[in-house]
Amino acid sequence: MSRKEMDALGWDACDVILVTGDAYIDHPSFGMALVGRLLEALGFRVGIISQPDWQSAEPFRELGRPRLYFGITAGNMDSLVNRYTSDRKIRSEDAYTPGAEAGKRPDRAVTVYAQRAREAFPDANIVIGSIEASLRRIAHYDYWSDKVRRSVLPDSKADILLFGNAERALVALTRRLAAGEPIASIRDLRGTAFMARPGWRPSEDWHETDSLALDRPGRIDTHSHSDPYAMEPAAAAPGPAADGAQPVRIVPAAE
Repeated sequence: MSRKEMDALGWDACDVILVTGDAYIDHPSFGMALVGRLLEALGFRVGIISQPDWQSAEPFRELGRPRLYFGITAGNMDSLVNRYTSDRKIRSEDAYTPGAEAGKRPDRAVTVYAQRAREAFPDANIVIGSIEASLRRIAHYDYWSDKVRRSVLPDSKADILLFGNAERALVALTRRLAAGEPIASIRDLRGTAFMARPGWRPSEDWHETDSLALDRPGRIDTHSHSDPYAMEPAAAAPGPAADGAQPVRIVPAAE
């Protein structure tokens, strides 16, 4: 977490530098601690910058340029949920900061941290993740600004986004970068998102679907998506029902 610690370990540089909006506590309730220990167990030199001052790029230069990438996360919570109530009032406490002190991370922390890391080292690889990045990986309705915002990728200027439980993807990405593969060529990892030029496809077997077509109201295509709650008429009981309705039974998905 400091140059002094790096010197004591004999490190001239870190392989990976993780930046988090949470305090760094070496405990499994803090996601960045788990990610750091995972990469460390695989032999990578991991630095962690916790709750940096985002007003300038200087804190992001503290550990030098990472050999492989900056890993950026807002922390265990979306930074806007962390800071504001559902009434958009500022919270007085932050459970992931020492002393529950509020205001130790910026709004839209993934975007801000990634921009500062890019400012500090323009040629460094930037990888973003966490719940904030995951939920904002595509165009989305933003409650706080009451409008549809574009993906966090172009705003953060990150090279790649890992979403969901991304430990396997993170390990694969780190190993491939360590082997010398350019981050711009890594386009086949499950659970990742990245910017691509219009018309780009991973291969000729892929096609693009207009997302607006998925949101039009109407009948669900049952041929493509089985409904585990589908119901069908059961065998009619002797004699009509009093109200003319037919009994139904729930069909398990396995059937």
